[in-house]
Amino acid sequence: MSVQREVDLSGTLLSPEQAKISSEVAGIIREVRMQLGTEVKAGDVLVRLEPSELQFALDRAESALRQVEAQLGIDRAHDKQPPPDEQIASVRQALANRDDAHAAFERAQQLNSRGLLTRADRDTADTRLKVAEANYQAALDTVHSLKASLQDRRASYDLAQKKLADAVIKAPVAGSISERLVQPGEFIRENTPVATIVQMSPLKLKTAIQEKNASLIKPGQVIEFDVEAFTNRKFKGTIAYVSPAVDQATRTFAVEALVDNGDRHLKPGFFAKGVVLTHVDASVLAVPEEAISTLAGVSTVYVIENGKARQQQIALGARQNKLVEVTTGLKGDEQLATTNLSQLATGVTVRMAEEPGGRGARP
Repeated sequence: MSVQREVDLSGTLLSPEQAKISSEVAGIIREVRMQLGTEVKAGDVLVRLEPSELQFALDRAESALRQVEAQLGIDRAHDKQPPPDEQIASVRQALANRDDAHAAFERAQQLNSRGLLTRADRDTADTRLKVAEANYQAALDTVHSLKASLQDRRASYDLAQKKLADAVIKAPVAGSISERLVQPGEFIRENTPVATIVQMSPLKLKTAIQEKNASLIKPGQVIEFDVEAFTNRKFKGTIAYVSPAVDQATRTFAVEALVDNGDRHLKPGFFAKGVVLTHVDASVLAVPEEAISTLAGVSTVYVIENGKARQQQIALGARQNKLVEVTTGLKGDEQLATTNLSQLATGVTVRMAEEPGGRGARP
């Protein structure tokens, strides 16, 4: 017969993904849209916080940003980047004043050289030019400072937007609610846990296999197991991960299998007991159950040779239907007695008789 080889296993079903959801902002809980055991999808709303204070903070950040943008002459409808320095109004004004003062100084210098303007007036024009140049440099410095401040204002505005959006707490992953930790009306601070989500399908079966079976266990092999909650049902899974190391204390190595749980019958924490289906051996030597006698843990068969019975001790292996594997004691070409075994002993003469169900040995 063909025999499906198996390795025993026992372990615990776990959720491969478990997320504890926390609030990123402080506030009063206005609504809780979940219950224990609720199935959620990624993006589903779990909790809503009162957004009033967060909206005020966003408005304040937006006002500060708009003020800087106006000073830099930024048109948000067309371009969010600030224009070049020379195109900003304050710089253009300072540049025009500088050019005007420079032209006035040139005229004053020419008139002074001809004796048409006093030296004091020439010095006054020179001073005006120096002041205009200083004002132009100050305008450039102010614009550079505003451009640096613009990044800070935008970051503050984006942060305020994010905090307002965080007032709606959403599920980051799909799963079931295993813990609901808050109630409407509560005030919570930042990083306060509000719920725990566990992934329900697939589940992970974590077990340990004896080191003698290390050469037999490989990823992709099928497992079959049952749980106490469903004693009449077999569940299946697939080995996904095999540890490369053996625990020296227990002489076992860790194995993890993934189990589909689309119908949600299995729960994380269930204890599972079953087998790993390793490989199939074809043409295994086997005998019918009725040909075997077992006494005090010793199994024997009666081999018919030259019309006489001979008791032969055998070692048994796997059972399948009404056949039992024989690992030692027989070669496979023997003729065995299957009836009247209680009347047989070594040396007893037997004859073959036609029976309704087949042939058998009769003393």
